[in-house]
Amino acid sequence: MKCPYCGDDNTRVIDSRPSDDNSSIRRRRQCDACGKRFTTYEKVESAPLMVIKKDKTREIYDRAKIEQGLIRSCHKRPVSMEKIEKCVDDIEAAVFNLGTREVESSIIGEIVMDKIKDLDAVAYVRFASVYREFKDVNTFMDELKKILK
Repeated sequence: MKCPYCGDDNTRVIDSRPSDDNSSIRRRRQCDACGKRFTTYEKVESAPLMVIKKDKTREIYDRAKIEQGLIRSCHKRPVSMEKIEKCVDDIEAAVFNLGTREVESSIIGEIVMDKIKDLDAVAYVRFASVYREFKDVNTFMDELKKILK
């Protein structure tokens, strides 16, 4: 495993334990060259999940896209990276539990909308404004009214 700080490939495992949801192994590692510590997760590789986009093209599911969307939505909000990662884990579990090899991006979007609502109300509105492509203030206000109910 390469060190994300210095790039050296001499690292060792300090601690190894199951993740909170028992779907992966969490490993704490330390670089022998620079001494910095970092965490890796080991998961069972399964058949790739294909995402069917709005334009009907297909691409391989990418967890990082969901994570980046949540990070952007939570920018300057009091939401820790641990909460964001937990939310992404929950979203990913829900997507994979659908039991299909292909899933439409709209379904993933709705799962994200459902999970982010519990994370932070402002982040929800930010995400919704991009995901739902609000055209004017009235559609934006309609979404806000849904949250306030």
